[in-house]
Amino acid sequence: MKQNQLYILLGALLVAVIVMGIYIFREESKPEGIELRLDKNGVSIEQN
Repeated sequence: MKQNQLYILLGALLVAVIVMGIYIFREESKPEGIELRLDKNGVSIEQN
């Protein structure tokens, strides 16, 4: 039983590292400047 808990913990840590890596990659690859969006809520301007 103890070994199964260790595998679950290691799996959860691995998933957390992968998710954090994807998040950081997406944030770093965003273009710099101003983002202008037109949608059903109207116009939104966001500075990056």
